Amino acid sequence: MSKRVQDIKPRRPKAALAWLQENIAEQQQRYKAIVKEMDTLAPARAKWYQEFLHTIQTRGFNVTGDMRRKITKAELPRQPKRKDRVVF
Repeated sequence: MSKRVQDIKPRRPKAALAWLQENIAEQQQRYKAIVKEMDTLAPARAKWYQEFLHTIQTRGFNVTGDMRRKITKAELPRQPKRKDRVVF
């Protein structure tokens, strides 16, 4: 007589399903546009990474307050072989 909660699925009206499909399609288009723009920025982003690594090796970064610490070349992270993942 009692059904498990996972066996009960709510029924959505056709209008709600159509709305969901329309919004999902719009979100996928926006996602593709953002990915395209991020891929276009990849060469500039690689340059920014190199500038940042150079800065922390030469000038260092603030550890606390006005105390700076330089990063040695051995402490630098290795660049991953994968494509950058941009989270938005």
